[in-house]
Amino acid sequence: MSNPTKSKPARLNIPSTRFDTALGWSPRFGASTVLRIALCAVVLFIFAAPFLTIISGAFNETTDSTQLSLYPSDPTLLGFRIASEKGIWSYFLNSLVIVGGGLLLQVALSVLAAYALSRQRFRGQLVVLLLFLLTMMLPEEVIAIPLSQVIADLPILGISLKGSVLGVILPVAIWGFSILVMSEFMKEIPREIEEAARIDGVGEIRMLWTIVLPLCKPVLGVITIFGFMMIWNQYLLPLIAANDPSDYTLTVALAFLRTDADVGPGVLLAGALIALLPSLIVYLLMQKSMIRGITSGAMKG
Repeated sequence: MSNPTKSKPARLNIPSTRFDTALGWSPRFGASTVLRIALCAVVLFIFAAPFLTIISGAFNETTDSTQLSLYPSDPTLLGFRIASEKGIWSYFLNSLVIVGGGLLLQVALSVLAAYALSRQRFRGQLVVLLLFLLTMMLPEEVIAIPLSQVIADLPILGISLKGSVLGVILPVAIWGFSILVMSEFMKEIPREIEEAARIDGVGEIRMLWTIVLPLCKPVLGVITIFGFMMIWNQYLLPLIAANDPSDYTLTVALAFLRTDADVGPGVLLAGALIALLPSLIVYLLMQKSMIRGITSGAMKG
């Protein structure tokens, strides 16, 4: 006779795999799994098709802009050679200088402004934050004319920044998005850490550099990626700050190459591929930091 107190056999615990997600992925293969794979394949094709088309058209000898081609039928480097003859690499260098200086200045000022807004208390704090947020509310087309006048005649100093990299770097040095993200993240840092450091005699600069900033590494990746893309994709600002075509950035130069009779779709796609690579490289290098920043912000929220 069986013992009634005997415990029932435990269920087999299937170890979770990397495919288990909140969407209900399961290691068991069934109709639902096939449906999810099909949907993911469709979404992947929708997002990947433009990139594959750019790569295919850039390396194809005869590019037809009316047809979708996922691979080059006649591989060649002719498009890159013609783009080089049109000075594409000088425009690429202009973009690198501007995005390097602008991003460095933008991250530094965002950290300082966010530290003041999140860890300090002063009169008019809300007004200052609203002024920073105005940079996100006003479109470029609205401020284009006033900005061009300021660049041509800098107030107080009375100098012109047209034709110089500073004419593009300085306007992008302050971005409300980076300041808002940094300040919201810094607000979540426990005050106890700061109070303990002040007891040890830590000053404001050292507090920011050795205590607060190391805790903000995840969000630094977020504002770096978004700041890079914002500066790299600037079109109107480099256009109004330039004195002649040699001052153009890559995004502006690609727009003007379309009006060149000697330039075909293959050359434009080659230039577009060159313009795409830096953003892709920056994202791949900093994607882990970006994911940590987004997930940590979600968990704190």
